[in-house]
Amino acid sequence: MGHCCSKSVSVSVDKDDNTAAAAAGKFRRPKSPVPAGPPPSDGAVEVQSNNTPAHYAASPWQSPYPAGVAPSPSPARTPRRKFKWPFPPPSPAKPIMSAVMRRQGPPKPIEGPILEDEGERPLDKSFGYPKNFTAKYELGKEVGRGHFGHTCWAKGKKGELKNQPVAVKIISKAKMTTAISIEDVRREVKILKSLTGHKNLVKFYDAFEDAHNVYIVMELCEGGELLDRILSRGGRYTEEDAKTIVVQILSVVAFCHLQGVVHRDLKPENFLFTTRDENAPMKLIDFGLSDYIRPDLRLNDIVGSAYYVAPEVLHRSYSLEADIWSIGVITYILLCGSRPFWARTESGIFRSVLRADPNFDDAPWPGISAEAKDFVRRLLSKDHRKRMTAAQALSHPWLRHENRVVPLDILIYKLVKSYIRATPLKHAALKALSKALTVDELIYLRAQFRLLEPKDGCVSLDNFRKVLMKNGTDAMRESRVPDILNVMEPLSHKRMEFEEFCAAAISVYQLEALEEWENISTKAFEYFETEGNRAISVEELALELNLGATSHSLIKDWIRNSDGKLSFLGYTKFLHGVTIRSSNTRHQ
Repeated sequence: MGHCCSKSVSVSVDKDDNTAAAAAGKFRRPKSPVPAGPPPSDGAVEVQSNNTPAHYAASPWQSPYPAGVAPSPSPARTPRRKFKWPFPPPSPAKPIMSAVMRRQGPPKPIEGPILEDEGERPLDKSFGYPKNFTAKYELGKEVGRGHFGHTCWAKGKKGELKNQPVAVKIISKAKMTTAISIEDVRREVKILKSLTGHKNLVKFYDAFEDAHNVYIVMELCEGGELLDRILSRGGRYTEEDAKTIVVQILSVVAFCHLQGVVHRDLKPENFLFTTRDENAPMKLIDFGLSDYIRPDLRLNDIVGSAYYVAPEVLHRSYSLEADIWSIGVITYILLCGSRPFWARTESGIFRSVLRADPNFDDAPWPGISAEAKDFVRRLLSKDHRKRMTAAQALSHPWLRHENRVVPLDILIYKLVKSYIRATPLKHAALKALSKALTVDELIYLRAQFRLLEPKDGCVSLDNFRKVLMKNGTDAMRESRVPDILNVMEPLSHKRMEFEEFCAAAISVYQLEALEEWENISTKAFEYFETEGNRAISVEELALELNLGATSHSLIKDWIRNSDGKLSFLGYTKFLHGVTIRSSNTRHQ
């Protein structure tokens, strides 16, 4: 299941999947995990640009194939193909591809040595890694192959890894045809090296290079892919078994997100079991499309795998929530054995992702618990602001367990930062809302408050700083997550009790996604009427919302004529403000 597209585009088109497969010898006829229709002929197709680094569908575990025989990718995997843009027929894909073309320009044929900047100088393919790979490791048979290289079993010759089996991802320098592709490989190694300390994250050991290749040495996982286990079960898991899988996925993703790393290619192929044992733990692999992301900034390059790509990625403005969507797709597949968004072509998949809703009516969904369906719905919200975070998902009723530790959530920092910079009227509105929260929401907030290690029932900026640094890695510093503490400086002069923390750490958008939102908002408005509502003019309300005079007509209906106070409509709108969309505000 391939990349939707990446930083530039390719120009070759394979007309016939089967013919291309036979000629290239790269894939088998795809067998989907019980797709909602006949097997796709060219759906879920991988579209990988020449600028994309080595990204392997193959997995670094012991191969069942005889020595010297290269395995085919998983039978459920989609053939790798390259497409010419624009992609017919007209669909949501077309403007996406046009945007990439405008940004990158048309691809040029490669002739002779690859030069940068129209031949001004050759590409520098020196990474600064050690060059003594063969002195430290003995390569074994190949266990996987991708566009830009392959993965091999290997064994350490000396040092701490002597006689220990490892996986070696070998990336061909000849396939690095642009400065961007070189930088992507460099970033993959940097992320693997900087992300350490989580039990569900593949261990990185070292990186080497020589004149021809880059070698990434990692932990060997011999238990196979999650996708293969789904297929071996006939396409679906029981709810209890699915919970075991989803908890591991959410746990490692919550860790990555706290460090400021977005994976951008979460799918069953990228989770490997450590051994063949049924209860073996899983490891997240393949950070070839991952990136660092600073707080409150958004990415705009379109990457990922078609069936798992989030709507906002196709709109070219996304952040950590894109990974949560992918987890929602994986959970949907685990529970029912079919994909929530399916089509025969890549453009059809995009259209489904952007416009269609997942099917919760057909079998086996009527027999699945209401909590499980609510869980999946809250991950697959097309509005990224309404999705749960990974930490919130771990405290959802479907997964909640008294012995399960909920990880620190970076969203808490973002929400508290906004709260302390808000006006007294906004504080009053949020405090009223916090008094109407459900028990489920309070469980998550209490867990986050305890993680901040309150003293005498209160937290201050010092608590936020110490806990963040205690959970930090080199990746967190690289993505500049601690910078968020600078804009939380007003907290250094005050102490926040749990009641105010609840007001500061709730997301109005997420609450709006709840079935209980009408009751919550009605009850909250009653508190607001009693404790916080006051007469306000249109001009003052516009200032509260940081809006100009031209917006007065938009908000005048928020104020009651009878007493000049906010109406119920005005209160709910005021809670999250007015969004003025502008093409100039998108992060470039």
